[in-house]
Amino acid sequence: MNNQNTPDSNIKKLDESELVLAVRSFLSTLDVNGETRLPQRAYLAIRHAIRHLQLLPGQTVLEREMAELLDMSRTPVRESLVRLETEGWVRLIPRRGFIVAPLVADDLQQIYEVVEALDGVAGRLATGRTSQEEITQLEHLIEKQEKALELNDLFAWTELDDQFHNYIVDLSQNPRLRSIVDSQSDQLYRARLYTIKFRPKPIRSVTEHKAILAAMRAGDSEAVRTLLQSHRYRARNEILETLHSMPLSPFQDETKK
Repeated sequence: MNNQNTPDSNIKKLDESELVLAVRSFLSTLDVNGETRLPQRAYLAIRHAIRHLQLLPGQTVLEREMAELLDMSRTPVRESLVRLETEGWVRLIPRRGFIVAPLVADDLQQIYEVVEALDGVAGRLATGRTSQEEITQLEHLIEKQEKALELNDLFAWTELDDQFHNYIVDLSQNPRLRSIVDSQSDQLYRARLYTIKFRPKPIRSVTEHKAILAAMRAGDSEAVRTLLQSHRYRARNEILETLHSMPLSPFQDETKK
């Protein structure tokens, strides 16, 4: 059993019931959406589990176990793992099989450098295209963030933080920008979730969100761009410093052997 000072202390192993319930709950959403293609179902389910730390960085992902969990043959599972490898979510280790890609500080810095710039562009574009109703929606998200912090629900805060930034990208009304951000932002979400309990309580982030919203209300697109970029820059430094100082999980430690 891991002690409470390790980042994965509250995460269940692959064959435990909590992961089974989480994955099957996610699969039920695919049923509602009419997604029946097995490789796509496997891909989305495994990616979702990695993003939400139900499968930890460095953890081995066995085709047989995943096939049983997803109630399908190993062929679509392997197809999904190959696709996830090309996208950087898993790695193929000789004689071991697939592992969840570790969180690497250098990789995260590069992703942050891209997202930092794109967030600024999204905010600048959104400022001139946002209705009062959409401004109010951003305000509600900030209120929910404050409530989550009052309850010390850091996982809920992380999800709301992600929604805040993603909504601004949506408001930019630029599908190409949306696509590029989507290709990177889930890795940042995983890093934020992985480090959230080891970082200072994110009160400062909420204050910065309020400043961003105030600039959007004022119609100052350049201020919004600057505020979003500086907000991402500060968060990036905080997360990378935390990641460097955190103890390795047993799974990440195994990848060094």
